[in-house]
Amino acid sequence: MQPIEQACYWLARLPEREVASLSAPAEADIVVVGGGLTGLWTALFLKELDPGRDVAVVEQGIAAYGASGRNAGMLSETVDHSHALAIQHFGLEEARRLAALGERNVAELTAFIAERGIACDYEPTGRLMVALTAAQLEEARHSVAIARNLGVDSWRFLEGPAVRAEVHSPLYRGGVAVAGGGILDPAKLTDGLRREAERLGVRVFERTTVASLATAGSGVELRANGTTLRARRAVLATSAYTHHLLPQVLWRFIPLYDYVLVSEPLTAAQWELIGWKGRQGITDGRTFFNYYRPTADGRVLWGTSEATYYPGNTVGPQCDHSPHHYESLRRSWRLHFPNLADLEWPYAWGGAICSTTRMTPYFGRAMNDRVCYGLGYTGHGLGTTRLAGRILAHMALDRASDLLDLPLVRRRPFPYPPEPVRTWAVNQVTRALRRVDAGHPPSLLLRLLDKFGIGFSS
Repeated sequence: MQPIEQACYWLARLPEREVASLSAPAEADIVVVGGGLTGLWTALFLKELDPGRDVAVVEQGIAAYGASGRNAGMLSETVDHSHALAIQHFGLEEARRLAALGERNVAELTAFIAERGIACDYEPTGRLMVALTAAQLEEARHSVAIARNLGVDSWRFLEGPAVRAEVHSPLYRGGVAVAGGGILDPAKLTDGLRREAERLGVRVFERTTVASLATAGSGVELRANGTTLRARRAVLATSAYTHHLLPQVLWRFIPLYDYVLVSEPLTAAQWELIGWKGRQGITDGRTFFNYYRPTADGRVLWGTSEATYYPGNTVGPQCDHSPHHYESLRRSWRLHFPNLADLEWPYAWGGAICSTTRMTPYFGRAMNDRVCYGLGYTGHGLGTTRLAGRILAHMALDRASDLLDLPLVRRRPFPYPPEPVRTWAVNQVTRALRRVDAGHPPSLLLRLLDKFGIGFSS
């Protein structure tokens, strides 16, 4: 199997460049661990709030090496996993606040990349959520009604012929068209944020693996690349890798792997067969859904949310590939688009995400408030990382913000069980969810989890 830098379509397209690594003892006011979207947005907001602050970012690979460069590049306006879950977890009024916040965040994000000239192939195409069964069709109608109740008027129900006119799959029975958001190249976005942060004076140390994090004097000390980096405060923007430095957070999240394919370029005749002139990002209504979108150079990205948990909370290069998932993805493509069953898929990769039980981000502090962290985007990180960056910057600087008063920030999600119960629980829930996707009613286990607002999916 190829290394991730070659296997991942987005990372393989980044131009070669020299990187700066930590090679001698250094100091900073605030060090951000993680050179992905969360870390770089945090650094940018730190500079916005306090331009004179000395900020450093350290990243184990290159910027975008983790989830930020391995996702589908589908920008959505939702902060929560769904509007219905937001109501369940936070109440109607708070769900309205989160819905408005999410829409405003996407508008600000897209304005920022335009103003700063960040070329990331952004297309404001919106998205489609398609129904494959009668139950999913009814759920689609319900989701539009919920969105309107929250003051969101960008969601529109589509009957079967209308959605099949957009994209020519025989499986579609209807769906929802969402006008907000669009598609982009996530690695180019991340790399553009890196350049902007460096322009503002942020030091970015790539290929710098942090081995340990500890208190030191009135601040913290990171050991990395055989040397040290000291700072007054640290921000962990390390997503599914966070437990490597802060094991106690494992109670609140679970690391999972999603897998993705990208095809060869389609010919004009192949695009005519499939339609998709609106170039929307698409998900279907199953619990373990496919997500897919066209690329700027005429390929198709095809991914699955049937995320895999590797026992012992394993995250690393050994999980970057899964032939089983790749074959399952090729099979699902053939079911959706039988006219293009012979399409070839030269790119295939996996990436680690992390999920909380409420399927929304989780924020916290550690080491006598010298460390703050945020994680748990559950497949909605492309936009939500910007909000997380604002939150973490205010936390690191002890600055007041309405964002810090969000229940999403103040309340901790229900914990996951530890090992060995964790592996057993994931396997049981996965089997139960597969049965639901096959048309069976939810089991007693799933009904109990739903009652407590606990989710297992990406």
